[in-house]
Amino acid sequence: MSDPYATRAAVHEQPVDGFGTVRLLPLDTRADAAVIHRWMSGERAAFWGMNGLTRDQVAGIYAHMGTLDTHHAFLVVKDGEPAALLHTYEPGADRVGEVYAVEPGDIGIHLLLAPAGPGGARPGWTSALVAVMVSYVLLGLDRTRIVVDPDVGNERAIARFLRQGFTPGPAVELREVDLPDVYLPEKKAQLAFLTREVAFPAER
Repeated sequence: MSDPYATRAAVHEQPVDGFGTVRLLPLDTRADAAVIHRWMSGERAAFWGMNGLTRDQVAGIYAHMGTLDTHHAFLVVKDGEPAALLHTYEPGADRVGEVYAVEPGDIGIHLLLAPAGPGGARPGWTSALVAVMVSYVLLGLDRTRIVVDPDVGNERAIARFLRQGFTPGPAVELREVDLPDVYLPEKKAQLAFLTREVAFPAER
């Protein structure tokens, strides 16, 4: 079967032993709206706050993000199949920067995994995918520390990051954002951090 994403330029491409090749593509708001809306409509994406939005509303949110220099969205594909949605952002330009001491070289990420297929998720796949994201963000973008801010109630996401080597930080209150182009409800988040030294000790 042909790869529908083959002609799109990737910002990062990495083979993963036993799973295939993972590519990170800058999100195409129009072409990717249907798959992103489908993921956001699922119960597992409730913490992203887009349940109940139409496809056009979701596309509008990402169209706005595409105008920013500080926030970026990527469709993650594995061998031509959509696998995840990745956000990267500058913490100093985000509400999370109001609740912790931002350091030079920090970068924030949000990661939404695609629903597992009929056969369920393959053991080790999630860990391998997160490792690719970490490689891109810390090495590809030459950053020194990742910050994540999952909802305190999203225990699966928190556990996933901790298994990946993240160190838990404080639980914080993120203020509501109510702007013409974006709305984010108030959120109680669990911060966690991963430094380049911990993720890639051989670099020392």
